[in-house]
Amino acid sequence: MTRIFDDDLEHALATRAVHAGQRPDEASGAIMTPIYQTSTYVQTALGEHKGFEYARTRNPTRDALERNVATLEGATHGFAYASGLAATDTVLKLLSAGDHVVSGWNLYGGTHRLMTHIFERHGLEFSFVDTRDVGRIEEALQPATKMIFVETPTNPMMHLTDLAATGALAKDRGILLVVDNTFATPVLQRPIALGAEIVIHSTTKYLNGHSDMVGGMAVTTRDDIAEQLAFIQNAAGGIPGPLDCWLALRGTKTLALRMAQHDASGRAIAGFLNEHSLVQHTYYPGLPDHPQHELACRQMSGFGGMISIELGSTPRARCFVETIRLFALAESLGGVESLIGHPASMTHASVPRAMREEMGLTDGLVRLSVGIEDLDDLLKDLDQALAVAAKA
Repeated sequence: MTRIFDDDLEHALATRAVHAGQRPDEASGAIMTPIYQTSTYVQTALGEHKGFEYARTRNPTRDALERNVATLEGATHGFAYASGLAATDTVLKLLSAGDHVVSGWNLYGGTHRLMTHIFERHGLEFSFVDTRDVGRIEEALQPATKMIFVETPTNPMMHLTDLAATGALAKDRGILLVVDNTFATPVLQRPIALGAEIVIHSTTKYLNGHSDMVGGMAVTTRDDIAEQLAFIQNAAGGIPGPLDCWLALRGTKTLALRMAQHDASGRAIAGFLNEHSLVQHTYYPGLPDHPQHELACRQMSGFGGMISIELGSTPRARCFVETIRLFALAESLGGVESLIGHPASMTHASVPRAMREEMGLTDGLVRLSVGIEDLDDLLKDLDQALAVAAKA
């Protein structure tokens, strides 16, 4: 099924976030897209319907979310899924047994698990490389390579991939470039404009922004890819329910405002942590001493609210995450509330220890998702927790 929504692209992103893909309800004039809580639709006659037959295939609430996010990314086709991993699962199903994927080695742990524990059993082959160096991506290419899959910034090491260079490489070789843009969001980074052909999101995170639903998205500008994604979406059925779509759609309306605050507080907190005596290293592309800061300035319009810090030992990391008050110890990220996590034992526990250690993901690493609370309150909380952790 083709979904084309180019009528909204002339407007600024903040305007599109509020309006794109949505129209007042024809029946009532309701300004908000209704929650179409239905499994099926009445047909006017045999073979005649209003574009909707069965809710796995299409739902008006889901349609609105798909149009909205696609437009924000500068894409023409959008597809919503029950989770970010369901979106990744569908994109990998574009491939066939024997195909090869070059993937970033620093990925969300669930993505790595999906690739190695499931898709490798079904005949796909993966090479995991440090995509900070485009040369390593090129060296890993094989005759059977059909896809390059990257996160940028990565979770949790905040590595960047040069999207323009990687996009040019992929285009020259006829390979799909897939980018997980969850950390940056379309507010701070536009992978399609830099050469990506598919962009993935966990809508659970910043797009929704309120930690009250789970979902995923895949968007593209290519009609042929869109046809395949639509077929798999309907055939496999990994779709979100209408309420989850409505919650995500509500979230995107404030995305531009929230990301501005996440970014402003993230910069300030990263600077504070970078100067703290207990913090051995701060991973944040907005810091001038980040080795890829220049690239971040070139391909991003901001640096966001995700920060990782190295505290040097498991006892210090444990004490820090268990002492801090405003940063809730929990999985996930991107909500209005600040969260803190220990990647080695939480989000990346399924990644082999040797691979974690090679990329610098140690047991002393802590990941912060900076929310939209008062900045001074967050800084005070961090300061008191670090003071306690120093004694561990």
